[in-house]
Amino acid sequence: MAEEETPVLSTLADITAVSLERSTLDPRELMLARIAALAAVDAPAASYLLNAGTAMEVGITLEDVQGVLIAVAPIVGTPRIVAASGNLASALGFALEMAEAELEAELAEEPEG
Repeated sequence: MAEEETPVLSTLADITAVSLERSTLDPRELMLARIAALAAVDAPAASYLLNAGTAMEVGITLEDVQGVLIAVAPIVGTPRIVAASGNLASALGFALEMAEAELEAELAEEPEG
């Protein structure tokens, strides 16, 4: 999608890029802090999805995410962690569906032979 077609997503991507550039944390630490903040504010699945690409690029694993959720659970509470886990699962499921659809589209475009 062109940037003009998705101005909100482009703006959010720009904000993320600026925070990575200006933070004194290394990119991996910053993304772990963002995941903790998403859990703390009861962010929707779309918010996790918007951060998933950057998190993966800086080496965040599912085990890292689980560790963050365990670490913040005593502070944010059980309901927020349960909600975060569900929203993360929804975001991952959506991301997998999108990747599968893109792969199918690419395969359909390839010439046979």
